[in-house]
Amino acid sequence: MSIGHTLLGLLESGPRHGYDLKRAFDAHFGQDRPLHYGQVYSTMSRLLKNGLVEVDAVEAGAGPERKRYAITSAGITDVTQWLARPEKPEPYLQSTLYTKVVLALLTGRDAAELLDTQRTEHLRLMRGLTERKRGGDLADQLICDHALFHLEADLRWLELTSARLDRLGETVRA
Repeated sequence: MSIGHTLLGLLESGPRHGYDLKRAFDAHFGQDRPLHYGQVYSTMSRLLKNGLVEVDAVEAGAGPERKRYAITSAGITDVTQWLARPEKPEPYLQSTLYTKVVLALLTGRDAAELLDTQRTEHLRLMRGLTERKRGGDLADQLICDHALFHLEADLRWLELTSARLDRLGETVRA
């Protein structure tokens, strides 16, 4: 995820302080991975340097001065272009899981056990996501569906690899 573009998009509704940006980010996108304050301020500093935001106001407080940021027209153009650009689909051709299976076969370890252990872990995570989806709002349901569909694809791969394990072993040891 592009945190800079996400923060710019959040600024389109109006100027905000870094604290408010963090809260909005966490509410919409950071349920599982909240943004750190340092990340917000370092990103805002970079966006400011690049002319994508400007300081709209500086307010004195009990602590350090509070800057309120506003998106510039260049920032709006940047977000617009980012939103219009499709994300590159990830083909997962450098899968850690595949590497582990091949290494297990090459070193004489039990690759079938590795696949079974991984299947168990995938199913455990899928149960948790399904439960979360049942109790979640629409945004939570959609993000859980996204994760579940990827995990289902992994499970299909695990089954296919299990069925072809003998042939894969012969191939990698040849």
